[in-house]
Amino acid sequence: MRLPILLGSFAALLSPAFAGETPWQEIAPGVQLRLISTGLVKSDGTTLLGLEIDMPETTKTYWRVPGDTGLPLELDFTGSTGVLDHEVLWPYPTRQETEDYLDYVYFGPTILPVEVTVEPGNPVAEISAMLGVCSDICLPAQANFTLPLSEAEPDRPNGLRVKQALADAPIAWGEAEQPIDDIALVPNEAMLAIHMGDDSIDPASLIAATASGEPLFGTPQKSPEPNLVLIPILGKGDPAELQNQDVQLTFMTDMGAFEVTRRVQASVGD
Repeated sequence: MRLPILLGSFAALLSPAFAGETPWQEIAPGVQLRLISTGLVKSDGTTLLGLEIDMPETTKTYWRVPGDTGLPLELDFTGSTGVLDHEVLWPYPTRQETEDYLDYVYFGPTILPVEVTVEPGNPVAEISAMLGVCSDICLPAQANFTLPLSEAEPDRPNGLRVKQALADAPIAWGEAEQPIDDIALVPNEAMLAIHMGDDSIDPASLIAATASGEPLFGTPQKSPEPNLVLIPILGKGDPAELQNQDVQLTFMTDMGAFEVTRRVQASVGD
């Protein structure tokens, strides 16, 4: 059953308390949000921020593909000075599945790293953040932040905390031996067949997603066939429409989280 969404948001525009962080803002009962920064712009023009969410262990927010009930994070940098681009570097999420829904979430205190590309000078971020926060009910919550992105001295404590969160973000697989061979549609079934090339990957850790987040993919199922994992395609669309589309596969290993992208091939047996 889809959790109820309460229409409402909490917003405030506050000046930074310290060089590498903004003041906390309460966005829902028992939930606070702030922006932290490394305070250091690298030679390539990028710097790292962190959207820090302080919430109880039983409260959740959502991954870039939120699932059946969630609201995706939206960051609006309109009004910023000297900011060229930004990208959320999503840590590996938790898959939460019940009889009624499947979501990809983060529980409890969470930092979402954000890589920002800036121009030389004195860039300043003006950010409006909208995200879903759920406990017994779900709230679309909003907060606004102002934070200088270049300081004379780096904020080392906050920089370390952002980098610790970044360590949980999947990176592109760089080894010659590929962990996943290919993806194909299973004929007459709403399934993807994932042919594994590395026995060390836990099949249960596989998360499939398209760039748009649609359709939603379900929990992996181990096939009796060796090195084959099946992932359900959820929703009412035609699975054949996935043919020749790119699907990103995120997975865990002993070395951390990785991701690869594969193009969906024609149905098995075609």
